Amino acid sequence: MATQVPETEAQLKPMTDAAKRKRILSGIQPSGDLTLGNYLGAIRNWVIQQDECESFHPIVNLHAMSGSFDPEALRRRTLELAAGLLACGIDPEKAVLFVQSQIPEHTELTWILCTQTMYGELGRMIQFKEKRGTASDAKTSAALFFYPVLQGADILIYDADLVPVGEDQRQHIELTRDIGNRFNTTFGETFKLPEADIKTDGARIMGLDDPAKKMSKSAASPANYIALTDEPDVIRKKINRAVTDSGSEIVARQDKPALTNLLTIFSLMTDTPVADLEARYEGAGYGQFKRDLGDAVADHLAPIQARLKELTSERAQLESILHRGTERAREVTVPKMERVREVTGLSL
Repeated sequence: MATQVPETEAQLKPMTDAAKRKRILSGIQPSGDLTLGNYLGAIRNWVIQQDECESFHPIVNLHAMSGSFDPEALRRRTLELAAGLLACGIDPEKAVLFVQSQIPEHTELTWILCTQTMYGELGRMIQFKEKRGTASDAKTSAALFFYPVLQGADILIYDADLVPVGEDQRQHIELTRDIGNRFNTTFGETFKLPEADIKTDGARIMGLDDPAKKMSKSAASPANYIALTDEPDVIRKKINRAVTDSGSEIVARQDKPALTNLLTIFSLMTDTPVADLEARYEGAGYGQFKRDLGDAVADHLAPIQARLKELTSERAQLESILHRGTERAREVTVPKMERVREVTGLSL
């Protein structure tokens, strides 16, 4: 006779396995078309991690309001971004996909965390200085200044273990840890302090027109980036026109930033080591290399684009997925805010 596992032990095992999974939190703004840089630098890793971790991915539409915005465009882009993430492989059965503004606890916690954040800390944020540029105080949104506190609330309310971000966001994660630690010291242990999860492969996909600047949907020229919605011919033309370095060697080196960027894209698109690509194109010209890279990118994005077209015509399904994501997210945020209100004296 086979040995029977006691019911309680059988029930505990999956719970124990789940408890070992780290929780990640990483969001993205609905501020324009998804680019190849977004996909390779972030989304691709999220798709891998959803099988290994408890994954929470908010569409951070509140952050998109820190600059000028159009309400109808914001609403449309939020749904388009949801469709894009799903088309890229985010599985709503594995990861929690939701819209930030639908979780009121995010904004409530932001105000409370403002009481634990110093003015000088926010003034030292590099991204604030970069995004503000030369604008005067009178023309700088306070939302841009307080952006890192909202980001800290986004993270701390989920007790995230890891926050997948680019190197440019490391300072914000450090501030989040400082705010969370200050809160815990003042009011008692409440928040888990997260770690930045910074990948090296594809972490910074640079612009096709300027390898010194990150590929960005907000770039002045569309020649900077490949949008996930670009037609195959457009993709091939953009890559064909991408800047290259002096000389004719197709190698990844510090003195060849443009070729290094293109080789990185090729490597990630085809799961081929850069060294193998260098060997394959030794003695070949830029023309053949770019033609092959254009084909590789177009072929890789084809199924994503096909799925995206299906999803954008299914608004009811998108809204249903996001609604379910909201319910799942609030299973975490509601009890956490009850704890915060209790320790801060807000609950009566």
